[in-house]
Parts: sequence; C-alpha cells; structure tokens
Amino acid sequence: MKTEILSLLRERVSGGNTAAGPAGMPAGEGHPAGMPVGEGHPTGREYISGQELCSRFGVSRTAVWKAINQLKEEGYEIEAVQNKGYRLKASPDVIGEIELGSRLRTRGDGHWAGSSLLFYPSTGSTNMDAKRAAEDGAPEGTLVVTDCQKTGRGRRGRDWSSPQGCNLYFTLLLRPECSPDQACMLTLVMALAVAEAVEELGLEAGIKWPNDIVLSGKKICGILTEMSAEPDYIHYVVIGCGINVNQEEFPEEIRRTATSLKREKGGTISRSALLVSVMDHFEKAYGAFRETWDLSGLLPSYHKFLLNKDTPVRVLDPKGEFEGIARGVNENGELLVETQQGELVSVYAGEVSVRGVYGYV
Repeated sequence: MKTEILSLLRERVSGGNTAAGPAGMPAGEGHPAGMPVGEGHPTGREYISGQELCSRFGVSRTAVWKAINQLKEEGYEIEAVQNKGYRLKASPDVIGEIELGSRLRTRGDGHWAGSSLLFYPSTGSTNMDAKRAAEDGAPEGTLVVTDCQKTGRGRRGRDWSSPQGCNLYFTLLLRPECSPDQACMLTLVMALAVAEAVEELGLEAGIKWPNDIVLSGKKICGILTEMSAEPDYIHYVVIGCGINVNQEEFPEEIRRTATSLKREKGGTISRSALLVSVMDHFEKAYGAFRETWDLSGLLPSYHKFLLNKDTPVRVLDPKGEFEGIARGVNENGELLVETQQGELVSVYAGEVSVRGVYGYV
C-alpha cells in the first residue's frame, strides 16, 4: 500500500502531470525545499485527505497513518494538515521498489517500458538478472534496477565502476521482431534516449559513438547491449545502462575521463525521476525505430548529439588502424569515416573502437 499512497501523493503534487519538472530547474527555484532536480512542481492541488486514502484502499485511518509514518522514516517529507490531509513536500534521492514503483505507476496510460519492475538493493549485474528473467518468460518492457552492481561490465568485457547510493544502474528487456543485425542498433536508440533525458536537466549532453554519453568532454554513461538469438530469430535483447548521477569522486584510473550529472549541474539529481525520463524518451525513440527497424527516422535527432561528427577520429580496427574525419552515422548505425584518401568507410561498432585524435572524444 505504501507504493500506491506515494503514487497518489506524487500525482496530487504534480496536478495529474507526473512528468519531470521544468528542464534544468534546480532545487529551490520552483521546487519544494530540498527536492532534487527532476522532481514535480506543486500546482495548488497538493493535499489528499486521509478519508480519501481510506476509501481508496479500503483500510482504516490507523493503517494510513502507519503507512505515512513509514514513508517519513524512509526520508519522504510529508506534511499533515488538519482538515486538508497529506501533502508530499520532498522526496529523498533513493532508488527502491516503492520509489520507482510510485513513479512508474503514475505516468499514465500507454507506457510499457518499466511496466514490470525488478529491483535489487545490490546485485552482480542487472544485465545478468534481466537475462535470467527473460529465460523465465518475463515480458518486453521488464526493467531491472539496482542501487549497487558488484560485477558491472562495459563494452568488450571491461569493468564498470558501480558504487552504491549515488548512480543509476538499470537494464531494459526487449523482444524485438527484427533480425539480430538490426537489433545491434538498439544501443544507439538507448544512447539517444539518455542524451535527451540529460538535456532536459539543462545540460549539454553529447554522444560519443556508439555508446558513451559525454558532458564537458567526460563520460557520464555507458551502455551495454546483449542478446540471445539464432541466425534469423531473436529470443530477447537486454540493454544495460550505468549513469553517473550524484557521484562526486572517481577512482584515479578514470578521474580524467569521467564525470557525473551532479558535478556538472552543481546539485543533487533525482535518480528515479531521471530513470523514468529515460524510459519515456526510449519508448518514443523505439517506436520510431520499429517503423523501419533502422535509424532512418532518428538520424536528425541522433546527429544533434553526435560529438564525433565532422571531427578527426582514429579507428582502432584489428585489421589495421586508420585516421579520418567522421561524417555522421548511417541508417544502420555505422559511423561514416572519410579517410585521408577521400574514401568513405562504414565502421561497424561491434568490430572496432573509435577515439578522438586529440583526446577522449
């Protein structure tokens, strides 16, 4: 019942509109005091009476009071006013089943990404958890979230630093009706969704092809897509994301190339609100992708964020490195690189790595 009560309180605060607050608005400027960036904005319809909660759930006033107190103990600032009822004033930056469930439930009709939620306070890898759920028959849209990954992985098996209590780690399960080659483009679809969600926070996000989200020349997000497939049939695809949200310190080995939303924004970001925003943007982008099973409908939006476009790059191909100028991405998600000889080469993400000639990007 706590999830349902929190959903109603949050819905009432946002006046029925549970989207994130105005893009880039920091805490204290239009938000309740102490509410992280990305929280809803009060509109005057904030209170919900205890009697309404009792009637809605068929429970006693005592049961409602206990649930409200439990939410307060978990860090939610809930005001109680006689003859008015309860009002949600601020939410802590927490990632949990109640917090995420309340946000995902109040998005309205038509949303499917996150329709089934699996939350783990700590886990080895959300991609591995999503794979197990897929093998057990979990539906498309199942979302696996954790507060701490112990064996997080990046592209090409690299370790991914996953500290507790500050970042966002999640995996979305899909069952696309396309070929395995086409499903490889889903990494770029998710990258676009993350970049758009970050942009809503008032930050200038960029995409370093194919799967890094960058702020101020430093990485804030990595994406790992894996699938179970036969030559002509996909059983499932899992897309895992790790986003540096409120992390302030980084290990020495990545300090020069990594940053976080908090460091760039200058304030705490609501991780749960950001996750819902990413899911909303992904639904839209995935819908466009499904129309053609390629990126043709997404290229203008993707190129808006692409940092590699018209810049010198070094392609680290096992068959031989070469340098050139990146000219964008084609409808198959391949990076188009103009070589020094004037030839336009299509670079496939699964085969190579790309670096900026003069730095990380």
